[in-house]
Amino acid sequence: MTHRATPLEKFNRMAVRSASTVIACYSTSFSLASTLLGPETRTHIRNLYAVVRIADEIVDGVAAEAGLSGEDIAEVLNRFEADTCTAIEKQFSPNPALHAFAKTARTCRIDPEHLRAFFASMRADLTPGVHTPSSREEYVFGSAEVIGLMCLSIFTFKQPLNDRAQGTCSVAARHLGKAFQLINFLRDYHTDDTALGRHYLDLTEASKAELIAEIREDLKIALLGIPVLPLTARSGVYASYLLFQDLTDRLEAATLAEIQAERVRVPAARKSYLAARAVALAPRMKEN
Repeated sequence: MTHRATPLEKFNRMAVRSASTVIACYSTSFSLASTLLGPETRTHIRNLYAVVRIADEIVDGVAAEAGLSGEDIAEVLNRFEADTCTAIEKQFSPNPALHAFAKTARTCRIDPEHLRAFFASMRADLTPGVHTPSSREEYVFGSAEVIGLMCLSIFTFKQPLNDRAQGTCSVAARHLGKAFQLINFLRDYHTDDTALGRHYLDLTEASKAELIAEIREDLKIALLGIPVLPLTARSGVYASYLLFQDLTDRLEAATLAEIQAERVRVPAARKSYLAARAVALAPRMKEN
């Protein structure tokens, strides 16, 4: 006898499909990398991406373009955070992205403290200004490092790691998230500095060289964790690593004027090549 989906089952499917469109619309790199993950892992990663991307868009100009005041935007972000927590608690939300993520958060045991740190960093973006080294470090932790840790929770919820491997991967996840954020500080410099009034760095030849060196060190540490990951996650994570490593090379080669004028990108053909390389190499990677 054919099973007829219940109303909740239909809603669950719709929510997951809706969440999956967010990553496809906003990031060709992460969307490509996510296709290399195991099916269940891919769904959970896309659910996570949808929520963090929507929060990011709230503070990155979408709400302002819609005519909301700064006070209104802060209220929307606060409500979105509260709705996220409620969805996780109740396992239901009329917002498809939150409904999909609620199941991910419960299933994969996403740490509520990681979510709080993330929203704190999003809230910091509502007050543009010049970051100090300490404020930037705190911002990067909440905006990127905890995303890496939440991804790790997803990667390992069905295949828990031993304490040693968990420690290695936790450090690697934080450094990979940090590297991605620092890369975006450079490639989004024009938008952040001019349009949004956010000053994450004072862009000079010296500061650029210093940031590139920091990124490369973060990527080096992040690479140590990839061979330890379950196979269902390894190719996708390695593809992301290779894509952003390539982007780092392009940013290093770009002049300050080019970085200030346009967003440096990796060509689509190059992305496809790197994804194929990840698929070929990731399963054979061995822990050092």
